[in-house]
Amino acid sequence: MSRIRSIDPTTGSVIEEFDEDSPEVVDQRLAAAATAQRMLAAAGFARRAEWMRAAADLLEAETDEVAGMITAEMGKPIAQSRAEVSKSAATMRFYADNAESFLTGTALAEPDRVGASAARTRFDPLGVILAVMPWNYPIWQVARFAAPALMAGNAGVLKHASNVPRAALYLGELFTRAGFPAGAFATLLIGSARVEGVIRDRRVAAVTLTGSEGAGRSIAAAAGDALKKSVLELGGSDPFIVMPSADLDAAVETAVRARVTNNGQACINAKRFIVHADVYDAFAARFTERMAALTIGDPARESTDLGPLASERGREDVEELVDDARSRGARILTGGSRQDGDGWFYRPTVVAELTPDMRLWSEEAFGPVASLYRAESLDDALRIANDNDFGLGSAFWSTDDTEIDHAVAALEAGAVFVNGMTVSYPDLPFGGVKRSGYGRELSAEGIREFCNLKTVWVA
Repeated sequence: MSRIRSIDPTTGSVIEEFDEDSPEVVDQRLAAAATAQRMLAAAGFARRAEWMRAAADLLEAETDEVAGMITAEMGKPIAQSRAEVSKSAATMRFYADNAESFLTGTALAEPDRVGASAARTRFDPLGVILAVMPWNYPIWQVARFAAPALMAGNAGVLKHASNVPRAALYLGELFTRAGFPAGAFATLLIGSARVEGVIRDRRVAAVTLTGSEGAGRSIAAAAGDALKKSVLELGGSDPFIVMPSADLDAAVETAVRARVTNNGQACINAKRFIVHADVYDAFAARFTERMAALTIGDPARESTDLGPLASERGREDVEELVDDARSRGARILTGGSRQDGDGWFYRPTVVAELTPDMRLWSEEAFGPVASLYRAESLDDALRIANDNDFGLGSAFWSTDDTEIDHAVAALEAGAVFVNGMTVSYPDLPFGGVKRSGYGRELSAEGIREFCNLKTVWVA
């Protein structure tokens, strides 16, 4: 078996190495998950909520330790790492409080219409769910799956990204420490080549993935061939549209945060800034100035705005996109190169005068690179926004109600945030359209994705 390494992206040095789990260990964990799932389903909502609140308490009590681990493994600025831990604990409590009401079936008001004395629906857990999760939010991405899945009575097995093994192992123990039955949530330290075998295992009922488009195709193909439910949250190249009536100062400040949060490595980061010609020059100047002023450096320091990219390959991907645009005539307003010194740092970058023959026009830039577009009208802005194969989030800035209504209806995305930036909340459904995937996480819709909506008919 190969080794799985945790590497500090700030220095490029190895933090720790782990052996992959053997086939025997994977089999044991799947068997334990299947057993634990039956116990979970029988425990009822109140007992599961007790365990989930205990998990949230543990996570919150260990905020400093866990935040430090996130920052060390993937380079997130420490303040954002602490916020990720806090959000994860809050989401656990949200599902502890709301799972039962979300999964309460409904009775048919007139059962005689279907020839019955009573007819109703109920939500039952599917079984063991495989979660294939990414490195960019190593705790939050898992928590937003685990909380609803476990509260619904499912068990979970986690195949985390290979560059965050310490986070994976922490999560593999957290729920057992909180009182959940042993095996109810377990980590598999395996490489991506072994995921298909787990999907095909008869003890696994369904799979959820947050990750790249390529990983999504692979997971969807295996799950489809095995006739198993899948939920995919893939990439995004979110538009951020600014119209003349917008509060320009607020739009600029939010635009910077929307682009560089998580070092620019989030599917819902705003990536394409589409600005009406009447305010384009003013927005471009202020936005470029703010991007250039960001503090780059050690993510463990409180003053750091932007840390390193999580991997050397990730930085190379960003460099290739920017270099391609530059070679084809784009203007680099700031940045456009790696930061000197150790680690995988890339300077905050703004690219203007893009054309459809450039890769940045259609591909996702997973790093602190903003693409700037001039739009001649609202319809032109919407055309540019929708001229993309992704459809995850979007932001629209205007104070004109007619414009807002038109944009909300026309934008091809799973979410539209008006005069704000795309953010995930446990209260709201999260997911995309087009090549951004299918299915929904969070809210009532998210917990129901891995339930059997069962019809009950009584003669």
